[in-house]
Amino acid sequence: MKFSPDSTHKIAIFRALQLGDMLCTVPALRALRNSYPDAEITLLGLPWAASFCERFARYVDRFIHFPGYHGLSEQPFDQAAWDAFSGQMQAEQFHLILQMQGNGNIVNEMLENLNAGPVAGFHSAGNYRNKALFLEYPNGISEIEKHLRMLENLGIPSKGTELEFPISASESEHLQQSVSLPDGHYICVHPGSRGAWRQWPPAHFALLADHCAQQGYHIIITGTKDEAPITAQVIALMKYPAVDLTGKTGLGEIAALIHGADLLISNCTGVSHIAAATRTRSIVISMDGEPERWGPLNKSLHCTIDWTKDTSFEKVRLALETLLDSNPAH
Repeated sequence: MKFSPDSTHKIAIFRALQLGDMLCTVPALRALRNSYPDAEITLLGLPWAASFCERFARYVDRFIHFPGYHGLSEQPFDQAAWDAFSGQMQAEQFHLILQMQGNGNIVNEMLENLNAGPVAGFHSAGNYRNKALFLEYPNGISEIEKHLRMLENLGIPSKGTELEFPISASESEHLQQSVSLPDGHYICVHPGSRGAWRQWPPAHFALLADHCAQQGYHIIITGTKDEAPITAQVIALMKYPAVDLTGKTGLGEIAALIHGADLLISNCTGVSHIAAATRTRSIVISMDGEPERWGPLNKSLHCTIDWTKDTSFEKVRLALETLLDSNPAH
């Protein structure tokens, strides 16, 4: 390894992104922990990711809130917050900082200018860095495999591409106690997504949900409180009844719900990666044109439809029937 475990005791990971993005890095976190079992690993991320670090405490030891920077859209820039963060980073003096945000056009220079330790990760084409530490950002492959390649460039071997999502006993118990779940087989339908442009039409979700109901499955509609208008549209368009759990479950409870489901129907969003982690069959509608990057790797359990190239609803319905036939409710 290019950074010896004997002298690499403090590692920082920069990835200030949302749930699905973070879950795709779990195999890389697993590989990193395997190679550096005694190192203190710190995530530099968005505020919500403090809970991610708690859930994946076996891989991440600390969380530091990244306050935002010029050109990064996830948070508004605040000079005072940035100055405080910059001072904290210089005081930390990490032995390795892994840039896992993207191609590095903005953040490589940002991280290097912090003078908080050596930086390694990705660089974009033409924006070259030291080849020993930086890999040219690969396109056309899974987000999971992308970060494993970056670690392998540093001599850190992979420990598999499987996703994980730990669910605590208390989260499973809370799900059972807080909502009334139907007896028997059920399918989760999660029609929401971050950004309206990434949402499949509610009428299509309703048609698929009704098709599953005809096959004897109970239908459970999930979503955040902010997604209530979308889930309400789906339920209104359905001919069969559905259990509406919109805004009634936390992240752990949704994961427990998906884990117990026969199948998940969703856009390509955070819950689709949870289904991959829990090995729950799924139909994933890709609205961003990058199914090879964000779609689940296990093609026998999951079917990803690139809606930007093929808008055939019949193709989606047939894919759903194939997955349902592989393990019918009756």
